[in-house]
Amino acid sequence: MSRMQEFSKELAEAVRQAGAYTLQVDARGGYPASGIALEAKAVLTADHVVEREEDIAVGLPDGRRLPARVLGRDPGSDLALLAVDGTLEVTGRAAEAEPEVGELVLSLARPTEEGIEASLGIITARGGPLRTRWGGMLERYLANDGPRYPGFSGGPLVAPDGRWLGVNTHRSQYGAGVALPAALALRITAKLKTGGVRRGYLGVNSQTVELAAGLQEALGRKQESALLLVGVEEGSPADQAGLLIGDLLAGLDKKAVRDHRELLELLHASEAGQKAEVELLRGGKPLRLALTLGERSAGPRSR
Repeated sequence: MSRMQEFSKELAEAVRQAGAYTLQVDARGGYPASGIALEAKAVLTADHVVEREEDIAVGLPDGRRLPARVLGRDPGSDLALLAVDGTLEVTGRAAEAEPEVGELVLSLARPTEEGIEASLGIITARGGPLRTRWGGMLERYLANDGPRYPGFSGGPLVAPDGRWLGVNTHRSQYGAGVALPAALALRITAKLKTGGVRRGYLGVNSQTVELAAGLQEALGRKQESALLLVGVEEGSPADQAGLLIGDLLAGLDKKAVRDHRELLELLHASEAGQKAEVELLRGGKPLRLALTLGERSAGPRSR
């Protein structure tokens, strides 16, 4: 047997191993998606494929279907945890480290009754944060160039030894498949079990503006841009702390805020109820205000 044939057999074995913990998740209209048997009664999947919270079913490798319900969900990281009415065989092991750029990976799915599906690619990028198409923010991500077909969302990104490296979520604007790394997924899952993820929230609308040299001097550092507040939600943490329309938001908790992305990153990494300090320029003079972050809901578009 040639080395290529041996390698092909190794990949097939990885698919067989990972296929044992790759499940079907039927929680939306139309084509089902996929999930990972995380524990004896818990399945991890992508939040965006859970379009209903009733009549959810999980399909097992042996063809059985078990009823399930939503145990917790976090649209910000596109993760959902399902509780299964039954017992799952958990055979998967999460990788302890992220794969390097250039390493081979497999994407697995079980969207139909015909069995496991797989695609092969390489890690093309990793890093974070990254905005999702649903408005969330992935603190870390793994991108790969393997083909992604309908139903692959929620399934595992798998190493050639069968361990799962992450949870497949969506495709980036450049066409690469995006996965949430296993370590981060497990950390968020732990929060989903104990009441969910409560992201920090300010309650402002803003636009990026350049800072003139005089404003940078008043700020005490070189920072070429900040956020001009064009709206402050009534009753929000920002409103209660005294932020005003026209203020320039330049920092949060001693970290510079130069644009919308940086503010979203800082808020995404924070938690509701957390004490914070905002750094402002008001009338050309520096001002620091203390506040308590609120909880981001699915509805408002402000930050």
